[in-house]
Amino acid sequence: MEVIDAVRPSWESYFLEIARVVSGRSTCLRRKVGAVLVKDKRLLTTGYNGAPAGLAHCLETGCLRREKNVPSGERHELCRGLHAEQNAIIQGALHGVSIRGAELYCTHHPCSLCAKMLINAGIKKIILQEEYPDEMARKLFDDAQVSVIVYRP
Repeated sequence: MEVIDAVRPSWESYFLEIARVVSGRSTCLRRKVGAVLVKDKRLLTTGYNGAPAGLAHCLETGCLRREKNVPSGERHELCRGLHAEQNAIIQGALHGVSIRGAELYCTHHPCSLCAKMLINAGIKKIILQEEYPDEMARKLFDDAQVSVIVYRP
């Protein structure tokens, strides 16, 4: 019998791959985003971007931001969906899971709205795959001393 010694993925690769899989549940027409909150190498919650529970998805209603040509990183209120990071935070609240001190693994850099929520939720480290054009979010994370790492395997 031949034994193949596979290389184990790093924790960053592991949790970012989970975030990528979670993003597959997204109903956003513009960008599929997945997020996972992790503490002590244990997955606490997941979130993906989409309409609030029980409401029609953008896949059914269309995208207001697309119709109005709203650029990425601007006018977040012109969207019926919640962001992946918001949904991950909300899942913790709904199920009584403390996320204080957790790390966020996310497919994309959080926007400024999510940055403020993550700071107040006690998240001190973010590991992500893709950038996002929101300078205010970067400044908020810097001011709050939240470590943001772009992971390139």
